[in-house]
Amino acid sequence: MYSQGNAVEPAELMFEEGVFLVKIARKAIETYVTENTVIEPPSETLEKLKRPGMAFVTIERYSRGRELRGCIGFLQPVSPLVKTVINTAIAAATEDPRFPPLTKEELDDIVVEVSILSIPKLVKNVDEIIVGKHGLLIYRGWRSGTLLPQVPIEYCWDRETFLAECCLKAGLDPDCWLDTRTRIYVYEARIFYEKTPRGEIVERDLNKEFRERCGD
Repeated sequence: MYSQGNAVEPAELMFEEGVFLVKIARKAIETYVTENTVIEPPSETLEKLKRPGMAFVTIERYSRGRELRGCIGFLQPVSPLVKTVINTAIAAATEDPRFPPLTKEELDDIVVEVSILSIPKLVKNVDEIIVGKHGLLIYRGWRSGTLLPQVPIEYCWDRETFLAECCLKAGLDPDCWLDTRTRIYVYEARIFYEKTPRGEIVERDLNKEFRERCGD
């Protein structure tokens, strides 16, 4: 179902490239919200970031303890990674059906997070799934749902809960992962985010977060 082709894999990224992508996401959001304009990738964009890639952009309210404000992503490497980040950033700000479009007044109180995803791989045995490392993508029939690798860490879910929640995200029964008709994919991510609005950009260490938040 998924073909690697020339897609950018998270492991290829340098830290500085992750920082660059978060800054691009921030600029895309602010320009679209204030000017209704979609930015173009800057001239200094590295050739690597012009290859196809997959990404999610998450927007959170900083003053409310990083409360979710929008999250949208693309799980097919069909566009240059830098353009994928621009488009997902705008979509997270304006098209997430759970929230109204972001307003100019909110721009000073959001933090932006960019997750760069690997090509999903089909799982043959659920024991292969590692909480704190993998995101999930579940398909059955025309229904599908995904949960990013950071989601189970926030709630300290075990593997079965992670699977059940992804089934629910797909609009299926929580035990859908036990059905042989269900296809389960895993993917990994590099995640870069603003610590404060327009502030320092750092990379998340999911394994460390999982150990500290949830124990061994």
